[in-house]
Amino acid sequence: MPIAPDCLDAIANARDPSWGPLAVPWPMPGDLGGLRSFAIFTEWRAWVLRFSVHPAVPLIVSTKFERAQKLYVLAWLDFDVIKAGELIALTALELALTDRYAGKERARRRKLVAKKAESEKRPISKSEKWWVEYTSFADLLKYMVEHDDLTEAQMPMNRRCGPASKVIGRLTGEDRPSLADIRNDLAHGAPLGGFPWGAS
Repeated sequence: MPIAPDCLDAIANARDPSWGPLAVPWPMPGDLGGLRSFAIFTEWRAWVLRFSVHPAVPLIVSTKFERAQKLYVLAWLDFDVIKAGELIALTALELALTDRYAGKERARRRKLVAKKAESEKRPISKSEKWWVEYTSFADLLKYMVEHDDLTEAQMPMNRRCGPASKVIGRLTGEDRPSLADIRNDLAHGAPLGGFPWGAS
């Protein structure tokens, strides 16, 4: 559910002008650690909303992502809220990946486990059954890269900033912190601490 117009007006008028512009980390061409500055609320709101998901995305996912956008919009008033927005955005991504890939990954694992047990002439173990059924966020990110043949060239940030920005390693876990590490840290370690991950 979108934020009501009167609420948006209240947010726009509630920020103390003496705070100056809102600056957020945002990779820029030639400066991966760059900052993007917003002088007025309408600029900030428009920038946040330009990252809306495609209408074909399932409603349960798009609704969760809209919650993340609301938190980003509210960061105009309290920048700490942006960390909560990051966490909700990553949980929306996990939900989308679970919907899209979890069944396929379980089927792939089931075949691997069955083939191994058959070749060793033994029943499937309890730990193998657990491995088949438990697919983590990290597993799903890696599956997406490997089975959708994602490359650095396909990443919007790389098209905008050049090949120096590496995204795939953050998805597969080859580069640390991975996207799964970031989500876990936000959820369990430092939900409101630190700078936003936009420029990482």
